[in-house]
Amino acid sequence: MEKSKADLESGANHQGEDNGELLLDEPSVRPAWGSKVQYILAQVGFSVGLGNVWRFPYLCHQNGGGAFLLLYLLLLFVIGIPLFFLELAAGQIIRQGSIGVWKHINPRLVGIGFASCIVCSFVALYYNVIIAWSIYYLGNSFQLPLPWESCPEVSNHTEEEMECTLSSPTTFFWYRNALNVTGSIEESGGFNLALAGCLFAAWALVCLAMIKGIKSSGKVLYFSSLFPYVVLLCFLVRALLLDGAMDGIRIMFTPKLSIWGDMQVWRQAATQVFFALGLGFGTIIAYSSYNPRDNNCHIDGLLVAMVNFFTSVLATLVVFAVLGFRATIIAQDCVESNIDRLYHLQLNGSLPHDPLPARNVSTNQYSVWYQGLSNETATQLLDLGVGDCRIEDEMNKGVEGTGLAFIAFTEAMTLFPTAPFWSVLFFFMLLNLGLSTMLGNMQGIITPLLDNFQSLHRRRTLFTVVCCLIGFLFGLLFVQRSGSYFVAMFDDYSATLPLLIVVACEAFAVAWVYGADRFLDDIEAMLGWRPWRIYSYMWRFISLASMLCLLLASLVRMSLSRPTYQAWNKEEADKQQLEYPPWALGLLIGLIVVAALPIPVMFVRQLLLERLASAVPAVPPEEEDNGEEEKESPADPDCQSNGYLPVQTEDRQGF
Repeated sequence: MEKSKADLESGANHQGEDNGELLLDEPSVRPAWGSKVQYILAQVGFSVGLGNVWRFPYLCHQNGGGAFLLLYLLLLFVIGIPLFFLELAAGQIIRQGSIGVWKHINPRLVGIGFASCIVCSFVALYYNVIIAWSIYYLGNSFQLPLPWESCPEVSNHTEEEMECTLSSPTTFFWYRNALNVTGSIEESGGFNLALAGCLFAAWALVCLAMIKGIKSSGKVLYFSSLFPYVVLLCFLVRALLLDGAMDGIRIMFTPKLSIWGDMQVWRQAATQVFFALGLGFGTIIAYSSYNPRDNNCHIDGLLVAMVNFFTSVLATLVVFAVLGFRATIIAQDCVESNIDRLYHLQLNGSLPHDPLPARNVSTNQYSVWYQGLSNETATQLLDLGVGDCRIEDEMNKGVEGTGLAFIAFTEAMTLFPTAPFWSVLFFFMLLNLGLSTMLGNMQGIITPLLDNFQSLHRRRTLFTVVCCLIGFLFGLLFVQRSGSYFVAMFDDYSATLPLLIVVACEAFAVAWVYGADRFLDDIEAMLGWRPWRIYSYMWRFISLASMLCLLLASLVRMSLSRPTYQAWNKEEADKQQLEYPPWALGLLIGLIVVAALPIPVMFVRQLLLERLASAVPAVPPEEEDNGEEEKESPADPDCQSNGYLPVQTEDRQGF
């Protein structure tokens, strides 16, 4: 690997001590955001992603509704905001990417920055595949009727495809048309050429948006960050006018305070806070490093965190209003079908001539009647294929992750008037949400490497194109017919534990290696006022302890049960849980190890460099140039001993 200008820091700091101060003279050549609005949109666009639309609503519904919201808000203030402010302040003070920031704080900690880059790379590989899925659905939305509205006919045009009949049209389209998925991760099945083309288009969009650094990506974010809010508001207004929307919202916000005693819910809430803000990726540091020194990063942190929270609440309202409408339609169809069957069974003498519900009863009336039956009668009806029809039961089906976006929500939109219009809006919104987050991920990779390696910086445009090309080639793994199983693997294991380790190391580095109070002193020197002292206690004790507990809980959970993934069984037309084969277990363990390995490796490397430097005899004073040469200032951006490199503006770039 090529050595950076700061690789020999031990010459100035033989014992690996942290730098005496972080606040250096501001280099005039550092690129800057076009405006404060552009910067805020970049931070919001990175933190508000696809997880706000499908992950947060699922967790909220499964874990107590309003009670989960309160728990999430509590952990946001305890874990999220203090660590978010820490990364914002570190990037703005040192004005480097993640590698340069932690190298400057202490050369032995440079591995934290490299670990962030690796995790960003893993996430970018599979995250862009989700954008490719959105592009595929977007392209198929310009049809009337939508291709997932009804089951296709088999070759003789006399009966429907059995796999579709046993599941649903939207489920069939997702697993068979879009993914053409195999039965397990062990069956490759070859490439899905349509998705490979969509993946190439996704990487082309990212490359074009990143080609000129923050000057081009910042302009893209004006649209990609704001457009999703327009779509969410349109969907909310439309959904509230539909039958059953308020039932969905009522179910969503019905509090179940008993969940506060479940440690698993605490772990899920803390993990969601962690990933919602994008901690540990290095993107927050990279974006903040382009700010002027007097920017109020404390207010920025509070603003972005609150925007992120209320966006999650808004998305939850939209999702459950739409799913409430869908569940109402399905439940009403269930009632009508069951009543017809009940009357038919009674006419055949299979049921006693007891009073039956009227044919025009509502879903709630039917449910009250059914729950009033004796246990013997209810069991008899279940054996005959007649069950209860509850809106809550329908809302619990297929509401997690891709199942929410590409199956449940997609099915609900087929029931809308002018369904193609709403489908185009929805998947274009997903495309923009994914794109704004992907731009942040790429900044978390490119900015630290350009700041640390001068030769790369001189070829910024070429380096960006090469990164995107490599991302596309590695991304082909995820567009095999078994590719969705690899997406699930990377999503579950390539980022969770490594990011927990990275952020815990960040908090430890600032709070205990450099010193929380010294860090606050630097912020005070930068901003002209001192942040609240509670941040010092949060960084040193509460936030750090919370991160360690979350890391321990995640390790225990992984150790107690063998990792599994959700596969599609074509014969049964249903999902099933399968254990990862041995080679896949080795791969997911390798992902975790590779992502976290730079932290100890670079620590040991720096110790060896310090030993080598201390073994070199000191130069006698008389051999120096008569001692008259002016000593190099550590505040000089060109100083080789402080890990701080000048960054040229894009205007000076050459291909």
